[in-house]
Formats: sequence, structure tokens, C-alpha cells
Amino acid sequence: MKQNSIPVGEVSRYIRSMVSQDYFLKHLAVSGEVSNLTYHRSGHIYFTLKDETAAMSCVMWASDRGGLGFRMKDGDRIVATGSVDVYLQQGRYQLYARKIELQGAGLLYERFLALKAELEETGMFAQEYKRPIPFYVKRLGIITAPTGAAVQDIRNIALRRNPYVELILYPALVQGEGAAASIVRGIETLDALGLDCLIVGRGGGSIEDLWAFNEEAVARAIFNCATPVISAVGHETDVTIADFVADLRAPTPSAAAELAVCDVRDLLGKLADEKDRLQAEMWERIDEEKRKLAVMGKHLQLLSPQMQIREKRQRAADLEERLAAGALRQLEDRKNRLEMLQVRFTARAAASLRERKHDLESLQKKLQEYAAEALREKKHHLQILLEKWEGLSPIRKLQQGYAYVESRDGRNVSSIRHVRKGETLHIEVTDGVIHTEVTGTQSRIRPDENRAGMEGV
Repeated sequence: MKQNSIPVGEVSRYIRSMVSQDYFLKHLAVSGEVSNLTYHRSGHIYFTLKDETAAMSCVMWASDRGGLGFRMKDGDRIVATGSVDVYLQQGRYQLYARKIELQGAGLLYERFLALKAELEETGMFAQEYKRPIPFYVKRLGIITAPTGAAVQDIRNIALRRNPYVELILYPALVQGEGAAASIVRGIETLDALGLDCLIVGRGGGSIEDLWAFNEEAVARAIFNCATPVISAVGHETDVTIADFVADLRAPTPSAAAELAVCDVRDLLGKLADEKDRLQAEMWERIDEEKRKLAVMGKHLQLLSPQMQIREKRQRAADLEERLAAGALRQLEDRKNRLEMLQVRFTARAAASLRERKHDLESLQKKLQEYAAEALREKKHHLQILLEKWEGLSPIRKLQQGYAYVESRDGRNVSSIRHVRKGETLHIEVTDGVIHTEVTGTQSRIRPDENRAGMEGV
């Protein structure tokens, strides 16, 4: 008998609907160890939560990252709170975490955040309360466990940097019951000794191991301490309340020793440089004072009475000699000047006479040239007028064969319309007058030309 098949997607969707209807799986807290941890560039976190018997895929979306107050790493034992659902594409269930806490440390971390907020609000973390660490620490107090790597690291680095530093250790409990009270007693005890600086710290560990440095009593003891305090608790990633209250936080106890104790070799080198500089300045100052002393000795010699008398005598003799030489020079200069003036006057008079004669000759020549030019212009103008007069002369016209005709009453006759038949006319020629009578007229213009001329007019 053949059985009907069901697609894989149908089965997965059915299982998903069954899981989604289970109220228990909507909100549960699952504990286990983190493995296969991936912080995706999108902001999502993928990891596997496992124990000795099983493993579960988990994811925390980027939008839920506010529910994670620390940086997870493989091997962390955590409590993840969220809901279980089915991932259809791969046919597996997984936990969608909304909140993640370290297992066994969740309450401690909440206490840490609450105390941190409270002390910060009171101003204990404010920068204005931080005191500077002295540059040269001669007496250094250390509050930590007497055994362990922390105190050895501080001791080795401090003595290597400065063999002359005095280290005073207060052996305190740094973990477990009574650790906070022991640290407080150590701070108060060493503060009363008037040391230059205190280092309070221990090596790394879990939040439970470091909890003594998160106690309010330790924080207030550091804040009230008159001696500058360096906090050096755990590794660089570990942060405690003591770090916020201390005047300076060091990432490790070794770093605290380097921050507290200056390198005496550098200091000795600087001192040697300062010594050389001071010696050089001293010898330069001595040389300068010697030069000043020599100058003052010369001044003292010049100010002695014998030197002043000898100098004044010499100055008087020099002055007398200069006066005599000056008088002779003035006399010679005036004589030379007089001779030069005579020569200059004679030369100037001769030059002036020559200039006047030359000017007179130039003027005479210019007048002659001007008169000749004016005469030429007048002659030329007269010639032009004569030519014009001859061109306009009636006699000249008559000599050329022309005649002047006028009527008996003296009117000029220039047209046949001005005369009548039988009228007497007078014709003047070059050698006399001809009296004649008009017997008739003849026009030189044809009738059609005359008419056309009349129409044009």
C-alpha cells in the first residue's frame, strides 16, 4: 500500500507552529558554555550554547545588543534569556536571545553598575579631585597580597628603574571574606606614614575574584586618602570601582610600577646634562667677569691724576698745533679763493662780451633774412595782383577780338532781345567806337531747343 508523502517545508512549518504555541518556549533562561562565537559585521551575534549533554544554536540580533553588558568570548558560562523558534531554511531550532549575563556574575555586575552610578553622582570620579603623581617618588607604598606575581612585578620593575626607592608593603587580603576591610586598613595605615605614592591592586581574575575592589568602603578609602593613589587591578580589560576613584589607573601592576617610579638612569642622564650646562655657563660667566675686570682696570688707569695731567698736556699741544695749522690753511684757502674769483670774473666778462657780440651778429643776420623774405613775399603778391588785373582788364578782352556793345542810353547789350530794328548802337573796340543801326536780328537757338529750354525753366 502506497503512503502519501509530505514536503519537508510542511513538516518544518508544522513543527514551527507547535513550538510557537508553546508558552514555555516564549520566555526562558538557558545556561551553558559559549562556543563558535561570531560577532558579525552586521551587528548580529551568533554562538552555540552547550553543556555536557547537548548544544543549542543561538543568535542575538543587533537591535537587542543593549541586553549584553560585556564582551562575550568562547568558554564563558552565561545565562541567555529569550525565546525558542524554528529556523525553516535549515530545519533546526535556535534560541533568539534578548538578554545575556555571565552565569553567577549577573547579580554582581548589576551591583557594580548600581554602585558606579551612585558614586559617580556624588562626584567621587570627578577630574578636579585627581591629584598628580610626584615625578620623583622616594617612598612607595604597596597594598596587595604578600605572595603572588603582582607584588613581585611591582618590586622588580620599581627597583630596576630606581634602586634607591623605598618600598613599603602592606600585606592585605585581596580576595574573599574580609578582603575589603583589609584593603581599607592598608590604605589608612600607609597614608598615615606620609609616603609619596600608593599602589593598590592585585593580579587578574573573575569578577568574583576582583570584587573586593568594587566595594564602597574601598572606594571611599581611596577618595579620602591624602596620598596620591594608583589603581592596578587585574589585566588591562578588567575595570573596577577603584579604577574610577583612584588618582591614576594603571592597566596592570607592572604598568603601575612604571608610572609611579621614574627611571633613575634617565634622571641621572638629565642631571649630567644639567651639570655640563651649568659648568659651561659658569666658565662663560667667569670669562665674562674677567673681561669686565680688564676693562675696569683700563678705565682706572685712564682716571688716575697723572694720566689725566699727561693727557690734558698732550691735548693742549695737539690743540695748539691744530690751531696754527688751521690758521695757515684758512689764509691759504682765502688766497686761493681770491685768485679763483679773479680768474672766474675775467673769464665770465670775456665770455659775456663774446656772447653779446655773437647775439648782435645773429640778430643782424636774422633782420636781413627777415627783410629779404618780406620783400620776396611782397613782390610775389604784387605779381599775382598784376596777373589778376590783366586777366580782368576790358582792354585786354578787346585786344583779343571782343567788343563792347551798348545802346544809345548807355545800357549794355548782351542779347538780341535788348534791341529793336532801326535802333542805334555804339560798339567799342580797342582803338575807338563804331556807331551802327540795327537792320535785323538772327537767333543762334533753334525753335525746338528754345521751347525745351523754356519748359525746363
